[in-house]
Amino acid sequence: MKRFYLYIAIIPLFFVVACENDDDDSGKIPEEVTELNEEYYTGGKMGTVFVSSSKAYKQAMPAIDQDAQLFQQFMRGERLADRSFVTNEGMGYSGLGPAYIRKSCVACHPSYGGRGQRVETFDTNDSKNSYLLMIYDPSNPETLPLASAYFTGMTQTRAVAPFKAPIDERGIKLIWHQYTDDYGNKYDDGTPYSAGTSYEGTLIYPTVEVEQDAILFKDFDMSKHAASIEATIGIYGTGLLDAISDEDLRAQYAEEQARGYCPGVIGGDIEETGFNPYYPGKHPGRFTYLCTRATLDNGPGANALWNITNVTRPDRTYNYITDKYATVMSEDADVQQALEQTAEQIYGALTSRTLEAEMTQEDFDAFMVWHRGLAVPAARNLDDETVQRGRTLFNETGCTACHRPSWTTRDNYKPLPAISNQKIYPYTDLLRHNLDMKEAGRTILGCRTTPLWGRGLMKVVSGHGDMLHDLRARNYEEAILWHGGEAKSSKDTFRKMAKEDRTALIRFLESI
Repeated sequence: MKRFYLYIAIIPLFFVVACENDDDDSGKIPEEVTELNEEYYTGGKMGTVFVSSSKAYKQAMPAIDQDAQLFQQFMRGERLADRSFVTNEGMGYSGLGPAYIRKSCVACHPSYGGRGQRVETFDTNDSKNSYLLMIYDPSNPETLPLASAYFTGMTQTRAVAPFKAPIDERGIKLIWHQYTDDYGNKYDDGTPYSAGTSYEGTLIYPTVEVEQDAILFKDFDMSKHAASIEATIGIYGTGLLDAISDEDLRAQYAEEQARGYCPGVIGGDIEETGFNPYYPGKHPGRFTYLCTRATLDNGPGANALWNITNVTRPDRTYNYITDKYATVMSEDADVQQALEQTAEQIYGALTSRTLEAEMTQEDFDAFMVWHRGLAVPAARNLDDETVQRGRTLFNETGCTACHRPSWTTRDNYKPLPAISNQKIYPYTDLLRHNLDMKEAGRTILGCRTTPLWGRGLMKVVSGHGDMLHDLRARNYEEAILWHGGEAKSSKDTFRKMAKEDRTALIRFLESI
């Protein structure tokens, strides 16, 4: 345990029952879904659930439901994802801190697969805010770690007393700007963007300012660095993406390189690309906006359970902090006085590589069953005439060049054999593309193609439709209109469509 803690934080706990459907959402397979329209099964037969309620993103796959032991672990893992971690020893879910980013998984991933909504103020206590702060070198935005020895990769903005946060959130300013494109925010037919909404004819994008006085490290010069925000990515279906073979990913990358797409790196494999210093294995990246994670076991969820909360476990018996942070905190007179310890004692405790594990291996294993086993909600209304028209337009417009519709999971996916050889429809190539967006932040050189499956239920599940890496797009329409760079021709084709065709294409996106 982190025995140098002095204060106790009492966090309300809550319980959410998994796999519970709304009364009007039975989960039964609709009659129109037959073997002839397999696209309804977005996650394959073993990874899809026919639930379209507010609980659509939190369901267990059939592959989990059909195995009593896995289902028990899934439920245990869900409780772990639900809980807010606390600081005091001896209680369940203890170990938060010393510095941390959020107290729980659902604090960043509301409704599990959902994401927070666009906010005006950076406040991690706001349940709507799922933003992570990134501090980076603007001359080389993908350098890892992002800000040398000062900050962790995902910047910590909270701390457990008597420790202090690396950055005081009150000094983080989100500034939302109005943007007018080359067409005056209108389609070729004269219709303003997002017509009929309260934000008709507008586009917005954020910039981030961090006040120098908000930074704990007095020798860190913020004027030589930059900051940006990134919203968390949906969790559901990640086990299925993990089950896609490396060979298929590399083949997709080679095909797109031949077309002039994806310049630069594929990510995730230091031996082949030199891009990812975290895990120098032989797997191409597929997770995170920069594709820095290659497998789910070393992916964002497995890492986040440790580095977001700083809760130690058997394979991570050390704190997620920088040496600079440990040094500054150990030399802080307030910390020394509160803990009644010397600088050497505090530094030794903060930097120890052999801390007691605060999370059991059984809990972590159960969490990974939950993480891997979250189902994808089935597609809806695919037989509708307008949706079918939208599907045709989606293909003709060139969207599938990056939003590849389907993949087949590999043979003998050992972590969960039941989802092997499943045809799935995530609508992503899992590769990075430069969309040439205004103030793209750290993703300026490329961002992973977002899986589109299940996104049509965002408003039902999360109450909003905010999209893209920083949630600048307030609906599907704006998400398309922000596409530039490698996707500019598809965006231009969409702009020139008749209103009825634009509506049809968006109806298709809402159906998958």
